[in-house]
Amino acid sequence: MPQHETHIRTLQSLPRPVNVLTTHSAWLLSSLVLGCNGLLSGSGSVIPDLQAQLFHAVKANDLAEARRLNDRIYPLARVFYADPWADMHNRMKEALVLLGRLPRAVVRPPLVKLSDAEVDRKVVVEGQQHGRDDAVGEVAGVPGHFRLLISPSPTAIL
Repeated sequence: MPQHETHIRTLQSLPRPVNVLTTHSAWLLSSLVLGCNGLLSGSGSVIPDLQAQLFHAVKANDLAEARRLNDRIYPLARVFYADPWADMHNRMKEALVLLGRLPRAVVRPPLVKLSDAEVDRKVVVEGQQHGRDDAVGEVAGVPGHFRLLISPSPTAIL
């Protein structure tokens, strides 16, 4: 992260400042607090509302609200960007299907569609890591790890 801050400071202090957009979902909040001028994150296709709210909260210097929003984004980023990292887009596509934004999660070779077993495994792992006793179960009557974090309403991310 020290180089990240150096890059932001350097690029934005040039005679013709360069707008720096944060792209790493694991540190969106800290990047914005350090001065990034926007977000360009793959998970923004799934949670654009949360990322926009986070951006506006930081710009308004409302750190409490920014932290609250980041606490909602964090578990999703952990799920999307878990190992194997190459499956991140597959996970986002599955989430978009659950939200009703895609009809199906199509992946191209060499990637493969996520298995039901992986989805179910992530329910337990992610829930336990974040101290959620309700992690194993159903939300909106449908089992699956994304369903624990995402409801059919695009603004109802848990």
